Amino acid sequence: MDHWNAIETYPSSSPNELFATDPDRVEQLSFEQSGIYFDFSKTHMDVALLANFRKLANASGLSDHIEALMSGTAINLSEGRAAEHTAERGIGAETSVENARLLKNRMQGLVQAIEAGALGEIEHIIHLGIGGSALGPELLLKALKIGDEKYETAVISNIDGCALEPVLERFDAHKTLLVIASKSFTTAETFLNARSVTDWMTEQGVSDPFGKIVALTAMPEKAVKWGIDESRILPFSETVGGRYSLWSSIGFSVALTLGIEVFDDLLAGAAEMDRHFKEAPFDQNIPAIAAFCDQYYSQVQECETRAVFAYDERLSLVPDYLQQLEMESNGKSVLADGGILKRHSSPIVWGGVGTDAQHAVFQLLHQGTHLVPVEFLAVIEPGHSLAGEHHEGLLLNCFAQGAALMAGKASDDSNRNYPGDRPSSTLLLEELNGRTLGALIAFYEHRTFANAVLLGINPFDQFGVELGKEMANALLAGDGNQMDASTETLKNRAFPA
Repeated sequence: MDHWNAIETYPSSSPNELFATDPDRVEQLSFEQSGIYFDFSKTHMDVALLANFRKLANASGLSDHIEALMSGTAINLSEGRAAEHTAERGIGAETSVENARLLKNRMQGLVQAIEAGALGEIEHIIHLGIGGSALGPELLLKALKIGDEKYETAVISNIDGCALEPVLERFDAHKTLLVIASKSFTTAETFLNARSVTDWMTEQGVSDPFGKIVALTAMPEKAVKWGIDESRILPFSETVGGRYSLWSSIGFSVALTLGIEVFDDLLAGAAEMDRHFKEAPFDQNIPAIAAFCDQYYSQVQECETRAVFAYDERLSLVPDYLQQLEMESNGKSVLADGGILKRHSSPIVWGGVGTDAQHAVFQLLHQGTHLVPVEFLAVIEPGHSLAGEHHEGLLLNCFAQGAALMAGKASDDSNRNYPGDRPSSTLLLEELNGRTLGALIAFYEHRTFANAVLLGINPFDQFGVELGKEMANALLAGDGNQMDASTETLKNRAFPA
């Protein structure tokens, strides 16, 4: 049976019609897990359509793929290796879980040594990385910071000196720890920034800059060759992908800044979501249901984008994090077996922060010609001590936007007519802490994986980023090879002979 055909020809109703005909809709399409309430009731999904997607999931072998993911099978076919980020959280092949435990203990030992003064007085941390080596740590540090941390930590990813220079001007070189996060330990942008930091340390009179460097990498031998003492190298497994690496030693700066207990809570929350994804039937499996909604809007409604709005300043980096997680994982045009993908791949993920976004992009969401599924993120417990009106207004604005997108409002004045029936989902956290944030990020990881299985693609490679790197390296090397006329003209205008 063509399960996609059953989904694409299903005579679905609008969200308003579904609410009018089904008094149990909220109960049927809302779920709680790990301190998070997931509400999918304002989407076009209904029980019958959900059943069609369950059949598709079964035909796609989603259960077998989940088992393969969490057992350490070489599920990354194009690179011939496993994808073992769940092992960092205690779920995976026994040897991988034990290796992750030992490496975490090593990380904890270094955290304790630094806290005890083994590297001298430390007040500042510069964490250098790019992609997953920076996005994850920066998200965690912003979301979970409470304001009385022992260290001031700056995460720098951009090669643009405008990102790094203000940090160097503010920090004390003699009290700064440099953390270099690079899975391959060859990332060009990261190492240009690293050289600038070590030069700054030398210029400021630090006698041994390399004595205040910690390396986070899957290639420890390269870190030793670069000049870092083995005692300050924290390895992680090569089977942990970059955009899934915050659970590994890449999270060292988080554990050091926020405390190892917070990092433990993060892992525990993620493990709870891992178990849910592995064990829950697909009509109650939250990452799978989110993926069903994603595929409905992408394939049936042909929505090219998905918008994510965090109604909590602490979660403002979630849209940025999801852009890499989803678009680098599922932005593919080839199937896992080498065939051509004939469906839409990952939607373009974008978003912002409420309530700011309401005064910028929500005009298009309410009255524009594009249908954009919207996802709201909010937290019941405020992260500040200001008057209650701040948080009450924030949450009520969040809830009102979802209601308004769906309800709409008819008017004889076409300028003031709101069509409504615009879908949204809401993820409401009881409070923002290590456990709930770990569960939230793991939910997004598994949702991304479920989407990949439904499409038949491999979410764990990222060859699409390589060509641009190769051409940039060629330009930097000045190897004499001519590029297109436009590129040559731009280069010559920027760097005249």
